[in-house]
Amino acid sequence: MSKIESLVENLPDPDSATRFFDEFSEKHPAQTVKLFKNDGLLLDVLTLASFSPLLAATLIQNPEYLWWLNRKRSDSSVRNKNELLESLARLSLTNSRIGPQILLASFRRRELLRIFLRDIRRLSTIAEITEEISNLADAILENALRIAKQEMDNRYGPPFEVDKKGRSGQADFCVVSLGKLGSKELNYSSDIDLLFLYSAEGNTSGGGARGVITNREYFGRLAEYITKLVAGQAGEGAAFRVDLRLRPHGRVGALAISVKDAIRYYTTEARSWERQVLIRSRASAGSGAIFRKFFSAVEDAVFSAEETVENALSNVRHSKEKIDFVHKADKSYDVKLGRGGVREIEFIAQAMQLAYGGKDRWLRSPHTLISLARLADRKLVSETELTELFDAYEYFRHLEHILQMEHGLQTHTVPNETAKRFLVAKRMRFDNLRGFERALQSHSAIVHRIFVRVFGENRGSINDPSKDILQDGQIDTLKPFASGNTETNLYSGLPPQILSSFSKSDIEILFTPEKLLIIRKLVEISPKFTAMVTANPVLVNELPDIAVDFPARNYREILSHAIIDANEFGRQLAALRKTWSRLLLEIAVFDVFEKLSLTDAKCLQTDLAEASINTALLITKQEMSRRLSIDLSELPLAVLALGKLGGRGVDYDSDLDLVMVYDDEKPLSATGLTHVEFYGRSVEIFVNTLSSMTRDGHLYRVDLRLRPYGKNGAGAISNSAFCEYMLNKAAVWELLAYVKIRGAAGDIVLAKAAEASIRKTIYERASAADKAELRSETLSMRKRLEEEKASSGRGKDIDIKFGSGGMLDVYFAVRYLQLRDGLPDDSENRSTIFMLEKLFKANSLSVENFTNLSEGYEFLSLLDHNLRLTLGRVMRLPSANQATIKIIATRMNAGSAGDLHEQMTLHRLNIRSAFESILQD
Repeated sequence: MSKIESLVENLPDPDSATRFFDEFSEKHPAQTVKLFKNDGLLLDVLTLASFSPLLAATLIQNPEYLWWLNRKRSDSSVRNKNELLESLARLSLTNSRIGPQILLASFRRRELLRIFLRDIRRLSTIAEITEEISNLADAILENALRIAKQEMDNRYGPPFEVDKKGRSGQADFCVVSLGKLGSKELNYSSDIDLLFLYSAEGNTSGGGARGVITNREYFGRLAEYITKLVAGQAGEGAAFRVDLRLRPHGRVGALAISVKDAIRYYTTEARSWERQVLIRSRASAGSGAIFRKFFSAVEDAVFSAEETVENALSNVRHSKEKIDFVHKADKSYDVKLGRGGVREIEFIAQAMQLAYGGKDRWLRSPHTLISLARLADRKLVSETELTELFDAYEYFRHLEHILQMEHGLQTHTVPNETAKRFLVAKRMRFDNLRGFERALQSHSAIVHRIFVRVFGENRGSINDPSKDILQDGQIDTLKPFASGNTETNLYSGLPPQILSSFSKSDIEILFTPEKLLIIRKLVEISPKFTAMVTANPVLVNELPDIAVDFPARNYREILSHAIIDANEFGRQLAALRKTWSRLLLEIAVFDVFEKLSLTDAKCLQTDLAEASINTALLITKQEMSRRLSIDLSELPLAVLALGKLGGRGVDYDSDLDLVMVYDDEKPLSATGLTHVEFYGRSVEIFVNTLSSMTRDGHLYRVDLRLRPYGKNGAGAISNSAFCEYMLNKAAVWELLAYVKIRGAAGDIVLAKAAEASIRKTIYERASAADKAELRSETLSMRKRLEEEKASSGRGKDIDIKFGSGGMLDVYFAVRYLQLRDGLPDDSENRSTIFMLEKLFKANSLSVENFTNLSEGYEFLSLLDHNLRLTLGRVMRLPSANQATIKIIATRMNAGSAGDLHEQMTLHRLNIRSAFESILQD
């Protein structure tokens, strides 16, 4: 069997993948030779070709995209609008002769390679995928607006308005997104529904080539040009199809409308379905202030406190009936508009928001999943229904993506032909057509059952959710805390989002004086964990008893027990996240009350991280068993830790730097997969288990970039290949990175064996290495990180990790000395402070350097910990946030905020002096 045959054998469409490779080889022989040497990239592009002939054609037409994809394919993070705008700007600079329409379309197609690869690998949740596609649309709209505005200003000069006091200023403009883009749930081939708003009437300056025109004319032409740039057909089609029919007065309305006219229309003329559209609206490009002014004025018309439940449901039901009438003759199942499809899920959420959002602002969320979760918190849908709707939403959106990315068409129809339907099933990870069809029928039936329950005619029955809410006092939750109430002082200072999540009777029971004390302390000290409780108010029930010492916890046992009753992957992720959040919050609460030392807090978090990894491996084993339809007795995968986890110093929001190792001598014959395939899939599930963002949050960011061969390497590597790499191929800087390697979880026998072998290799190579080269590589790597990370920060805020005299100075100095003098970490205590003491006792450090490094590191480590506890994952002392600095200074016994800054400066100078002294020529 050839290499290509082996790689495509288990893909859903091996013939398409093979045809792609043959055509690519014929047209780009030199690129093919290079591609053939990169197994990871080769498998990825063959997988893309198997799922999407559209993207296969894109790679054949643009072979340079391969190497861009090679750099980006291991990045599982969601790129925001600004990051995408930066990428678009770089592409524009290197393709200055390409027209803007073609550039925007090409940029979108290139980014879809990266996003869809993550999608089919299931390295991100469906919510993360649709959010990033939405961010991509936002970036393209923002870029198009800048180009179009420059052109309009050149023609007519900038537009001006006059305020109520007679002052003249430039008029502003906003691209408002509606529908799926408005809620950041955009599909690959969705239209983007837009509304163009401008701030006020007036005239242009007339400074352009064509003289003065009114603002109405200017912004109308601006909107028209933006639409042309984004939706105009170019070499690779349009960037996005634009739909403007949802604007006021529809097709006969002006393309752009002033904020004043828009407010008047939506508050006096708009039909109920038009106001419903605004549930999912936001600013995608231009001035966010314009949208906020508009929406604040119309929000009460959208979510009316006078709206009755019956009328709200009737209006939405009528919209659905019109859709059903139009599509009643369709013979194929429509995932979006069909019975029990995505639109019914969306209408369930929107109808309930319209029915109850007038009196309960917390329900007003544009995103379907968030709004459903909040409706469940209010008991408007049951927890069982919520899980069923989430599962169906995820299934249908994945199915939409598979259907649309085959040829880039805006389709939602499942094919009737058996062969095509089976191909869709395989792309959806089903082994047979029956399983796919069963899932399709089951999800659609469940959604429609809930839809009928919500929109059924018998509103006075047990199925009426409003009855449950009114009986439970939920709608009146905020009344006990209204101004002038005698209970106000008791609950003052508490986040309203927490209070509004409980009925009055529940609050009286749950909010004991002890819990009120804890919540107030969290609000005072830790915005980070206050936000955590606010987002998940049920955690109030789990707040610990701080009157006792921190209890002994077997985190592994607790987490594994939490998932024991969950028999499906999504439910296991939910159970794991809920329990993990409770356990982390317990640590944070004791920390906030200063009942844990820094060492204790980090040790507890390290234990929790290791337990989470082991539980994630258990989930991975069970999920692989389900997918392969076999009962795996074990998953012999070892997890080796680097960085903070390697040194047993995990802190709030720490990444997990991992290397995944397997024993290639253990047979896998029952799975029908090679070791590379089996463990590659296992690692994907494992990373997804820990890192994917769900409605219950995520646990840790997993970073595999330090693995052998970096981004080009497989997710897991055999123990023998790992040892061979470290012995013969690892660069000197990699020796530094691996100093802290520790067998942390999984197959612990294999993990410890691999740790011992790699540690031995590292120190043998360091001993034989030229000491000048070791010093030079240490300095070079440290300098590069300082330039890349510290210099890219905001203003004058000091980076205590990457900046000069930061914690990395200590890390690099210590690891350099360990390698130079052959002093490995102690098996029981791997902390930096302990190693500094060990180096000092071995005469590797002078008294002055030891004092500067140890005292400086203790200070910065405590500062870093308090920053993480209060604000989260920040590496810079926020000079503008004086309130937080004062809190941290008090917790560190550092005096005033100015004293804290002075001490930090002194320690950083001493650390940099010691670093330079140790690594001087």
